[in-house]
Amino acid sequence: MPRIVLSIDRLVLRGVERVDAAAVAAALQSELHALLASGSSTLATQGSAHALQAGQVRLPHGADAAALGRAVAVRIAGDPPAPAGNEAGAP
Repeated sequence: MPRIVLSIDRLVLRGVERVDAAAVAAALQSELHALLASGSSTLATQGSAHALQAGQVRLPHGADAAALGRAVAVRIAGDPPAPAGNEAGAP
């Protein structure tokens, strides 16, 4: 299995409370690990990328910090966004 090294130098989350930062980070890390380990994400199959922008992530009203972390991971991994209204997020 190829080795994947991913470094996130800066993650800007507008509108997220500081108390939620740890939950967002934990969910982001866990979901990225799962997506990249599967080997099917766009990021895992494209080879070297020096920078990327995940774009906007929208969540349904009332979604928690973990849902935000998972949605950001899906966007970073390059997987197709989930349908609007889905907890995983949509562009």
